[in-house]
Amino acid sequence: MHIKIDDSRCQGHGLCRLSAPDLFFAREEDGHAYVAGDAVPADREADAQLAADSCPELAIRID
Repeated sequence: MHIKIDDSRCQGHGLCRLSAPDLFFAREEDGHAYVAGDAVPADREADAQLAADSCPELAIRID
């Protein structure tokens, strides 16, 4: 499973970080989300999916 964040859609709401704080991080300059690496460990897939489902801007894609 891989995570992609569409930076043009992200508004920095932070719901992804609440769902999976070890997978999603916020840039200091604008608060937009980023991931340290795109591969999601198998035991964190449910949290990554919850983060994607919680994003009000639909900025997170999980493949």
